[in-house]
Amino acid sequence: MGAPVPRRVLLLAVVATCFLAKVAFVSQKVNLLSTSCLRRRQHRGDRTAVASTAAEDILQSIGASLPASSMDGKTVLVKYGGHAMKDEAGFAKDIVALLSLGVKPVVVHGGGPQIAAMLEKLQMPSTFVQGLRVSDEATVEVAEMVLGRLNKGLVAAINAAGGRAVGLSGKDDNMIKTRRVIAEGGADIGFVGEAEKIDTTLLKALLSMQPPVVPVIMPIGVGLADGATYNINADTMAGAVAGALQSDRLLMLTDVPGVLDAAPPEGKLIPRLTRDTVSQLIADGTVTGGMIPKLQNALDAVDAGSAGAAIVDGREKHAVFRALFTDKGGTLVERS
Repeated sequence: MGAPVPRRVLLLAVVATCFLAKVAFVSQKVNLLSTSCLRRRQHRGDRTAVASTAAEDILQSIGASLPASSMDGKTVLVKYGGHAMKDEAGFAKDIVALLSLGVKPVVVHGGGPQIAAMLEKLQMPSTFVQGLRVSDEATVEVAEMVLGRLNKGLVAAINAAGGRAVGLSGKDDNMIKTRRVIAEGGADIGFVGEAEKIDTTLLKALLSMQPPVVPVIMPIGVGLADGATYNINADTMAGAVAGALQSDRLLMLTDVPGVLDAAPPEGKLIPRLTRDTVSQLIADGTVTGGMIPKLQNALDAVDAGSAGAAIVDGREKHAVFRALFTDKGGTLVERS
């Protein structure tokens, strides 16, 4: 028999064997992970290609007068509401198609009718002062619940269409600090707010990712003075966020074609407006009712830094594309 193997040598051999086995195991895992990541990237690439093809088809179908590259790298804030909310899947596909063209979309959504329906279902009466819903703590709690459900539904639709989206409210990262709105005459309408201070750090971080992540924001903010939860008008919030982001375009989807030069059916669409022409149209009675606050929100966004704000008919198919790539996509409000 040969000399016995020293115990130390045996121990080293066992350690070496275990180490090599672990290296082989880790190597296998790395290979599997790399393959999985590659497959995900390929899948994402396939979906991007599909979205790009869809965008080209949309541009052709609407008779685009501007090239697809004209919005590459541009930040576009879309206020999603009205009739457009009845076709969530179609809207989500259009957002993903915009992503494929290099557009950086941000979505602010409303939910007034859904909130009203839930309050009625819960037998919580609504009181209005000068068109604004009086919102006590219980009402705001219901509003936040309903808006949260709508928010996650829209996020899921964009993700299902091949994009990347994340749901937010103004409370996340203290993004939107609000001041309390006081009705004319000093009437207290509860926890209804307006954006006072907007921190765009989180939004810009999401938009700078590759590919960009679409922020989907519900109109809820946190009180600057009291830290309470405030409900914010979605149009007002969209204009404020668009201005803070210095967006290249704000698109406000509504249930009307845009601003008309007379009452329908005789009225014709006015394609472009400036502050001076808006003031004139309001003064002479051409613009009345609910269109006045929409135009004011558009002007506020432009004054705050947005390059332009369009009032768009959300009832039309591919309304967002029509507003960005044709001269027939609603009324565009610019500085001058």
